Amino acid sequence: MEGRSADAPPVGADASPVGIDELLERVRLDLDRVTPREARDIADAGGLLVDIRYAALRERDGLIPGALVVERNELEWRLDPQGSHRAAEAVSHDLRVVVVCNEGYASSLAAVSLRQLGLRHATDLVGGFQAWKAAGLPVAA
Repeated sequence: MEGRSADAPPVGADASPVGIDELLERVRLDLDRVTPREARDIADAGGLLVDIRYAALRERDGLIPGALVVERNELEWRLDPQGSHRAAEAVSHDLRVVVVCNEGYASSLAAVSLRQLGLRHATDLVGGFQAWKAAGLPVAA
């Protein structure tokens, strides 16, 4: 049988596992995370806010007007500018993308995933949607 040997480590595996807190700390080193007001300014300048919260949170708390809603499990397919299932807004690898989750944790991992697809300006919103709302920025029902 061809392929990797039984004693070979899985492809892409590090020498030792890390916990989620350490993983978040590591991936955030490469992100220029933004505040709610910076995220608004990026959107005003033509960047894309992408809300990855699940439906129940969006229904409970509302939406950021103008944000593209993409469920987390579809994010890479919808934002890949070369993908066959891309959203109309996914026009370029140079697009400024700010990923928004509920509190700013899952969005960091999602932004790194987008960077791996070549979206070099992908980042996330510190504090997520809750920080946006607490900053008094617009929320639609």
